[in-house]
Amino acid sequence: MTARRSRLSCITKNTRFLIPGWVRVLNLTSHIFLRVSRRIDVNWQEKYGQRINLLETFVDRDRFLGTCYRAANWICVGQTKGRTRNGPNGAPIATIKDVYVYPLNKSFRRTLCDCESINSKRNE
Repeated sequence: MTARRSRLSCITKNTRFLIPGWVRVLNLTSHIFLRVSRRIDVNWQEKYGQRINLLETFVDRDRFLGTCYRAANWICVGQTKGRTRNGPNGAPIATIKDVYVYPLNKSFRRTLCDCESINSKRNE
């Protein structure tokens, strides 16, 4: 659990993203995601002093299809179990969500595995 927690600092979550259905701009979502993905690591370093390697988001399957994420080359890696971080005794209390990730560099797997040692070196 300690290793998992230390690696979470190398990942950032896209919490809210919604373009209302009445907005009709060709490739708007892909364009926004591309611009964000090119800039977010630099901004994150400036503000928090560390790099991020992976973006993640959760899409409520009962309400949305995740089309914009798939169109922007995000990868669906699975589904949640319907539990929340603060849920009682692990009982499902939330809807099941699809989990999408977007790597910010080609070596993200290796970097995430090494993230613990990188962050501990920074704190020395």
